[in-house]
Amino acid sequence: MNIYSELENIIQKENIKYNESMKNYTTMKVGGPCDCLVLPESEEEIRKVIKYADDKGINYYVVGNGSNLLVLDEGYKGLIIKISNKYGNVKIDGQKIIVDSGLSVPKLAQIAKKNELSGLEFACGIPGTVGGCVRMNAGAYGGEMKEIVESVRYIDENCNIKTILSKDMEFSYRHSIFTDNPKWVILSVTFNLKKGNIDEIEKIMNENSQARISKQPLEYPNFGSVFKRPEGYFVGKLVQDSGLKGKQIGGAQVSEKHTGFIVNKGGATCKDVLDLIKLIQDTVYEKFGVNLVPEVEIIGGKMK
Repeated sequence: MNIYSELENIIQKENIKYNESMKNYTTMKVGGPCDCLVLPESEEEIRKVIKYADDKGINYYVVGNGSNLLVLDEGYKGLIIKISNKYGNVKIDGQKIIVDSGLSVPKLAQIAKKNELSGLEFACGIPGTVGGCVRMNAGAYGGEMKEIVESVRYIDENCNIKTILSKDMEFSYRHSIFTDNPKWVILSVTFNLKKGNIDEIEKIMNENSQARISKQPLEYPNFGSVFKRPEGYFVGKLVQDSGLKGKQIGGAQVSEKHTGFIVNKGGATCKDVLDLIKLIQDTVYEKFGVNLVPEVEIIGGKMK
């Protein structure tokens, strides 16, 4: 019997996919197939799926929008739990927004604006889910998630549901306690925002969106910034000054618009992207002595 067949007792059959190509679930549009992918629609479904995987000894990985993810060409041997907008309810409570982790951050920013709540303007163009962005303390245009998160409900490694306050989340640059505990799964987040003027909020969001459109290579699949920012440097300048602007391996290219990005010019494989990442790292280190650390997470192959 297929080890995944009993998932049909937990999740609707149409929300279970077998041998599904992960290129359809990452913004870079590369990656091999996973054995099974599920799209839970409730907190209870998420908990039950994780418990099932634990009980059966199934390797699993939780993804959001896949905007910070590379899946190896060999695929992922196990279960992918995709927390998407199928699990994206929102509740407004005064200046607080309580939101399920699957909602996209741009949608959340629009909801905040409509309710005249300020604080999410910086995030209006971040192409991730609430869970993914809080997990990695995503930021842009001078703002970070840590500034507006009040608390997080999550499932721990023993499938218990817990709540953690922002002050205990160990937020730092592209990091939180969740990046150190990969088995912890964010279920919902309470954001504490401020009352604002809808016209002012919209003005800032429009400015941020225009800056993003003008500077970032949105015309091609990408996963945003490839590397974490090294202290005292800008990644894009390091890459450009290394002579790598437009450098291409297979279908993967260092963006000519923003050299901190790698884009999929068409038909790129994960290997193309990884080879280009290594070339950038080696060249920048050789020229400037700076170690570039990838921001993107890599899963698949024989990894457990």
